[in-house]
Amino acid sequence: MNENDIQRLKNAQVPSARPEAKARALAAARAAFTANQGDTVISAEAPKASDDQARQTHAFPNTRRNRMRVSNYAMAASVAALCVAAPAAFYVIKSMPDRGKAAKPEAVVAHVPQSVVEGKVKPVVSGGANQPAKIEVAQTQPSEPAKIRENVVPAAPGSADKPDVGMADVERRQVEVAAVEAKAKETDADARKRSQDARVDALKRETQVGAMGQVVPTAPAPSSAFLTVAPAKPAQRFGSDNRVSLGAPGAPSVAAIMPPPPRDQIVGPQVEQGRDRFESKDINPVRQVAAEPVSTFSIDVDTASYSFMRRSLNAGRLPPKDAVRVEEMVNYFPYDYTRPESADEPFRAIVQVFPSPWNARNQLVHIGLKGYDLKSKERPRANLVLLVDISGSMGPADRLPLLKNAFRMLLDNLSAEDTVAIVTYANGSDVRLQPTKVSEKAKVLAAIDSLNAGGSTHGAAGITDAYKVAEANFDKAAVNRVILATDGDWNVGITNRDELKGFVERKRQTGVFLSILGVGMGNHNDALMQALAQNGNGAAAYIDTLSEARKVLVDEASSTLFPIAKDVKIQLEFNPARVSEYRLIGYESRMLKREDFNNDKVDAGDVGSGHSVTAIYEITPVGAPMLADALRYQTPAAAKAASPAGDAKQSEIGFLKLRYKLPKEEASRLTTFVVGAEQTKETVAEASSEARFSVAVAAFGQLLRGTPHVQGFGYDDVIALANGAKGEDVFGYRAEFVNLVRLAKSASASVGPR
Repeated sequence: MNENDIQRLKNAQVPSARPEAKARALAAARAAFTANQGDTVISAEAPKASDDQARQTHAFPNTRRNRMRVSNYAMAASVAALCVAAPAAFYVIKSMPDRGKAAKPEAVVAHVPQSVVEGKVKPVVSGGANQPAKIEVAQTQPSEPAKIRENVVPAAPGSADKPDVGMADVERRQVEVAAVEAKAKETDADARKRSQDARVDALKRETQVGAMGQVVPTAPAPSSAFLTVAPAKPAQRFGSDNRVSLGAPGAPSVAAIMPPPPRDQIVGPQVEQGRDRFESKDINPVRQVAAEPVSTFSIDVDTASYSFMRRSLNAGRLPPKDAVRVEEMVNYFPYDYTRPESADEPFRAIVQVFPSPWNARNQLVHIGLKGYDLKSKERPRANLVLLVDISGSMGPADRLPLLKNAFRMLLDNLSAEDTVAIVTYANGSDVRLQPTKVSEKAKVLAAIDSLNAGGSTHGAAGITDAYKVAEANFDKAAVNRVILATDGDWNVGITNRDELKGFVERKRQTGVFLSILGVGMGNHNDALMQALAQNGNGAAAYIDTLSEARKVLVDEASSTLFPIAKDVKIQLEFNPARVSEYRLIGYESRMLKREDFNNDKVDAGDVGSGHSVTAIYEITPVGAPMLADALRYQTPAAAKAASPAGDAKQSEIGFLKLRYKLPKEEASRLTTFVVGAEQTKETVAEASSEARFSVAVAAFGQLLRGTPHVQGFGYDDVIALANGAKGEDVFGYRAEFVNLVRLAKSASASVGPR
């Protein structure tokens, strides 16, 4: 804000405003008096000061009070005026000294009468740029006494007598300034620490930055006739890279002039953007079979990416590219693949080969796995530790309140002999509930209901204590699992991702697994959550609505809590006589070295009871135009020459191998499948509806990521493919997907192609 802006505001005509608008403008002016380190509240009830105190206050112009610069309160008041056009804001602007000069005490602590705030009087502002403003008021209630009598403005000619209202009397101001100075001299270290924590918590709890950059509080600003010196909150502003940065201490909070959002609003356009953290991964490249015939990766049953994408689109914007993991979007949906008949054979592979919808000259190799679904009597006992982030950032309705409802639903889905413990963390960690059987449901519910947000985020302390509780109650016959529920914004203690990964990996060896429930948007640390889940033998889910909480913790509770296989790896060797090149769609963060496949020490993904897993390759058949130039010395002809004529292997497309461990075993088992002509379909329509729908989801994910290999295949094509393969869709997930594609089409049209 420059000098010209301030001058224009000072010369502007005072507009009319509603009473609530005046109150908000006054709150903005109040925020302007925030000192760099925070002070206390100035009120009319402060004790009277002696003459010596008053003289001492005026004798030191460099005190904290006099160091308050006019620029802060000019900006706050002018923003208030621009936002709500309130006379009270103009009153503060017109009463300020010239910019750059320290405000006099009598000009700084401006007293706006309560009657002005309540809309009972109409202020008439006068006074020069360097003089305190004078006002007169039209009394709407004749019996109302005059509040203050100083710097009185004579009534207009011909008007009736009116009470005189002006600035606060000198003696009261001296008392108030002395009270502030006494507070400023406080040196108690603990008090300063509490003040600092309170400012951080308030910033996280009270504000969300909207899509257009506005700051919205989660609680209304107080309405008082007196200006308040509140603890300083750094203002949030957007830089050129659309990331939120913190302003200088003492900058005014625009939150004071904005109305709070509804408490039951979970998603919407007014959510903070710019500080969500995702790991950046390049899409898998096209590989030539002659040079790299073998592809190896770990399976992935996480679904967090899909939920985060959905929340972004429902808010009217495309998700960040790095937030889109195609394999998680595909595996979000349950698929009706053939189920295995025994837990000794934890899953069965179904392979189909059919033309690619976005490139008719290429083919897709579709691999579907279905996990064995444990019967109720086969499920082991669950020994769960709920590790809950209750820091200040978890206050909004879409975080801790949502999680509390999710835990209540989880409790309803557990058996009476299962145990639940609750560990929380904020400034430190606390064991809120020792391991308690679900049969004592009232006790567990009481512990859940007692959770409230506040404090910093000492996640490392929490996860350490959670593992201690789980290990102390360890049961070899049970599933021992820590469920971490957080927005991932760890800022105290160990925050280095590699250190935390190492800790979780070591604890995995004890038999305690880790699953993640992510919440929130604006400061969601997805990169950390993914790293912890992958190294903790667990899955990562993102909960944006109560419906998603039910899907994860009720409808799919078995697959979330009870593993049927761990360290599951897939390796596919392509036949160079049939395939010239290939690319794996998704799984960029799950790629393994070829030699890792046989190494049982290398960690991989887990499959839960009833889980379905899908992987899709796009291949270029020999003779079809290649996406990359062919190698000079490695040709399909050489591969054919290496095999005798009539060799059955020449007709094979590839050889699929699966390696896994049963939950209580440390040695892996191997299963193999041949991918050949019997799995090949001539058209896309001949493929199963499950395969076609998963391919539609994969195409959508690639469009969101801006993958060049699906250019020419648009959102309408995705909708048509998905609509033709919805199937039964009991829970409506597939119908919801089609609607999300439509939202993405609209959002993409407004921002242009990626």
